[in-house]
Amino acid sequence: MRIGELARRAGVSTRALRYYEEQGLLRPQRRPSGYRDYGEQALTTVRHIRLLLSAGLGTAVIAEILPCVPDDTTVLAPTCPELLDGLAGERARITASIQRLTAARDILDALIATGGPAPAAVSRPPGHVGGRAGGQEM
Repeated sequence: MRIGELARRAGVSTRALRYYEEQGLLRPQRRPSGYRDYGEQALTTVRHIRLLLSAGLGTAVIAEILPCVPDDTTVLAPTCPELLDGLAGERARITASIQRLTAARDILDALIATGGPAPAAVSRPPGHVGGRAGGQEM
């Protein structure tokens, strides 16, 4: 199938599919015309990629894991137990991020609970948060 059909069936953009190919996650055949040609297995692969991305994994980690996820029923092939330590590390990284975000949310909740308006001398335009773009201060 061509890239447009795979994108439609997988529910992703063609741009995402090209990115997955650049990252070595998808390996389509090429037709003599130069068009990409994806087999049916590519649909399963894209679903796995999307699932692993939604779990917070980066494409380098996903590239290591994909060969160990042979089908839709196997979570991790028994031939790849060495990946478990790496996955545990990724889980710890995500847990630490959640803890940092939870702490940030708690601080915001406390600030919001005070309900007081900002002093006129330091008031900011509506929608402005922090001193830098994106609301991050250093």
